[in-house]
Amino acid sequence: MSHSPLIPESKLPALGTTIFTQMSALAQQHNAINLSQGFPDFDGPRYLQERLAFHVSQGANQYAPMTGVPALREAIAEKTEALYGHRPDANTDITVTAGATEALYAAITALVRPGDEVICFDPSYDSYAPAVTLSGGILKRISLQPPHFRVDWQAFAALLSDKTRLVILNTPHNPSATVWRKSDFSALWQAIEQHDVYVLSDEVYEHICFDEEGHASVLAHPQLRERAISVSSFGKTFHMTGWKVGYCVAPAAISAELRKVHQYLTFAVNTPAQLAIADMLRAEPEHYRELPEFYRARRDRFVEALSDSRFEILPCEGTYFLLADYSAISDLDDVSFCQWLTKEVGVAAIPLSVFCADAFPHKLIRLCFAKQEATLDAAAERLRKV
Repeated sequence: MSHSPLIPESKLPALGTTIFTQMSALAQQHNAINLSQGFPDFDGPRYLQERLAFHVSQGANQYAPMTGVPALREAIAEKTEALYGHRPDANTDITVTAGATEALYAAITALVRPGDEVICFDPSYDSYAPAVTLSGGILKRISLQPPHFRVDWQAFAALLSDKTRLVILNTPHNPSATVWRKSDFSALWQAIEQHDVYVLSDEVYEHICFDEEGHASVLAHPQLRERAISVSSFGKTFHMTGWKVGYCVAPAAISAELRKVHQYLTFAVNTPAQLAIADMLRAEPEHYRELPEFYRARRDRFVEALSDSRFEILPCEGTYFLLADYSAISDLDDVSFCQWLTKEVGVAAIPLSVFCADAFPHKLIRLCFAKQEATLDAAAERLRKV
């Protein structure tokens, strides 16, 4: 008797290979300049690399404490206070995670129960929805409309119900490159004050904000931070996405639940990298303070290089992404256009519709400018010929 192979019933049947993997593979195949995936093509600070090597050579190669090495949690507490006027408790409120994606997953898993409703804003980063689904939650999406992608707070209030458990926000926002302002956090608090609703604030681009007001963090709002988890990424801040070190800040009671998930998801994050980052935060805080200027220069150079192209460039208030409207160039939908652009023009981009559950009829693509100036110049030269 022959046995057919046992194929598990998928918990995420709609999910295939991500668009980022697809576009990067296509870029490689066609020798295109890859502006699709959000990672730098240059290295992080020399001092940080040296400190990593130092700690490895000194034998810091065994498990770190589950919550993160004390020196790093202390450095994060100091940094948070300096930036947002709130000093979280290094022992109870700060958890070091294996990148921001793990922090998001642990937070959603800790807070969302079967049947709970979770509100997010589309276009949205692609890791939120699967985590909500795996926890048995029901995702309610609010569509943000180009070019400004502002939240309609009346629509938000109308979506709240007794089942609403969590709101997921992201500022500076990937993929729209817009930012929340303090007034948005005030509006959010006004809407949820009377509800038992938690907030998950994805702030991985906190240091890549070009707004005059600076980065508005949930941690700077005294009432919201009492029921919020904020998520940060050292990979984004120090140009080391492959190190996969992030952290979250949340009140003790929320952190305790998040840590229960984190403990059995990754247990702890690699020790020498944590120690190196702790040294970096203390020795060279100017690195993250100067990051807005560092990326603003790249943004402005790229925008200027594209000024006489047929693309219409949307305002970029934060992140290292730029949105380009190709309506004047093609009638193709955005996925087809990105495939065409990679194969025929030699530049890989990401279509915006992949960040949305509902139809996204706008002709917008996302370009990453976390690249060397020569890479951006070469990409702009190709895009100007379209």
